[in-house]
Amino acid sequence: MPLDSAKLAGHASAEAAVAAVPELDGSLTAPPDLTAAAFFDVDNTMMMGASLFHFARGLAARKFFKAGDLAGFAWQQIKFRIGGEENLEDVQASREQALSFVAGRDVADLVELSEEIYDELMADRIWAGTRALAQMHLDAGQRVWLVTATPVELAQIIARRLGLTGALGTVAESSHGLYTGRLVGEMLHGKAKAHAVRALATSEGLDLRRCTAYSDSSNDVPMLSAVGTAVAVNPDQRLRDVARSRGWEIRDFRTGRKAARIGMHSMLGAGAVAGAIAAGLAYRRRDYM
Repeated sequence: MPLDSAKLAGHASAEAAVAAVPELDGSLTAPPDLTAAAFFDVDNTMMMGASLFHFARGLAARKFFKAGDLAGFAWQQIKFRIGGEENLEDVQASREQALSFVAGRDVADLVELSEEIYDELMADRIWAGTRALAQMHLDAGQRVWLVTATPVELAQIIARRLGLTGALGTVAESSHGLYTGRLVGEMLHGKAKAHAVRALATSEGLDLRRCTAYSDSSNDVPMLSAVGTAVAVNPDQRLRDVARSRGWEIRDFRTGRKAARIGMHSMLGAGAVAGAIAAGLAYRRRDYM
């Protein structure tokens, strides 16, 4: 029986994650706990804001696409930063935009650029509190995996830079070293994340009852429900409600002066995005004149 797109995405992500472990692993300093692991969402859980948007910014600076395309990413980022919630229609739009600008690109080139973009735009956006939670699991001898809708190549770079075991991410199809513009299954989002975690657990001999998952989004309830311990980190309101009703731990690092600063940056960003939208429209009008 053929797999549905979410299961296919999950299995493909798990296969890619396991294949990359020899390069990424070496993070454990304690005696290994072979049947327990921790799974961390990335956007607004491990990293402030959306990793795909930061990636798009880096590619835009390198002339991969037009200003108007970045404006679309920016608008989604503003809604995410202010509201703290993901929208499935926005996720689908991000998918379509992402596929359009990687189609025909060399996989090795994108990986090299991802390294540069991480250093430029992502390294200083890691939540220290969430990073400390990941280190707690590493110190206990457990493997730590990122689980994200971000392209698996970028997710693996983030994991390596943070000293984690590896990453489950969206797998884009490639042929002869070039992206085809199609995904294997669908984006690693919602139920697909839970399928990926289960597939990895089967492959690696993990006991999911001994595993822990962390996320900020109610869209990740399937993943959080798949493990023995679920923790809501910087949760959106729906996830906060679910966590309270199910007795899940809640950790919120968006407090005090940092929260005020992030909120101000979001509002200031709105003006910048308005300018980007105007620039994008002007650019497109020029193309049609």
